[in-house]
Amino acid sequence: MTIYIGNLSFQATEDDLKEVFAEYGEVSRVSLPTDRETGRKRGFAFVEMAEDAQEDAAIAELDGAEWLGRELKVNKAKPREPRAGAAGGAGGAKSFSRNNF
Repeated sequence: MTIYIGNLSFQATEDDLKEVFAEYGEVSRVSLPTDRETGRKRGFAFVEMAEDAQEDAAIAELDGAEWLGRELKVNKAKPREPRAGAAGGAGGAKSFSRNNF
């Protein structure tokens, strides 16, 4: 399972996210996407933890919490839906998108 973190401060770093989520268990991976053209952070991230129970605890505690001046949106990431008219594919690789609110 992967956790989606939305409404994230642009000042947040991967290390910041690891530190916050480590309070709930072992963090396996952090992804902090950036814009391809500008290199600027996009305001959301994905975190994977070692166990589903740890991810559930982090979601329960952090969804709606204020962090770095922003109210976080934290939930389970949904698999990315294919784009209309897109040719080719990701070769079976997992990809995730933020949830619609």
